[in-house]
Amino acid sequence: MVQGKIDLLKGGEVLTQSKLDNGQQQPNPTDVTVYLEQMEQAAQGTFWTYLGCKMERLTDQELVISLDAQPHHLNVIGIVHGGVISSLLDNAMGAAVMALRPHEKVVTTNLNVHFVSPLKAGKLIVKASVLHQTRKSITAQATVSDQEGTLGSIGTGSFRVI
Repeated sequence: MVQGKIDLLKGGEVLTQSKLDNGQQQPNPTDVTVYLEQMEQAAQGTFWTYLGCKMERLTDQELVISLDAQPHHLNVIGIVHGGVISSLLDNAMGAAVMALRPHEKVVTTNLNVHFVSPLKAGKLIVKASVLHQTRKSITAQATVSDQEGTLGSIGTGSFRVI
């Protein structure tokens, strides 16, 4: 993830990461857990829960979400629908951006998706990271793989701070 600190919210109070000896920021695992729980709670009742996304972990390098792809996530030829894959990429990159800028509102302005190989029903893992940021614009990348590690798609996204 782009160098910078991740501020975490806990009851309206900002919790900041502690510094490692090498100067890199490292979030307190308890604070990160609280932040991920808060993000999950905030997403209840939105497209996030309708799709079935789940927060897995957040580090200073990446955010990981998952989806247990079910028959309703598949297209007529039995593979995960491209719209589901695109939504997973957008959700993961958006969440990574929000973790970096928790006090700002961001929206997707561009989403690029490359479908590398078909994915089937089962657990899908999405890993997202922030590549670049300015005051008003953020660029992120993400991948979607199956539980065995087969790469299914790659995405990049641009996000605007509004």
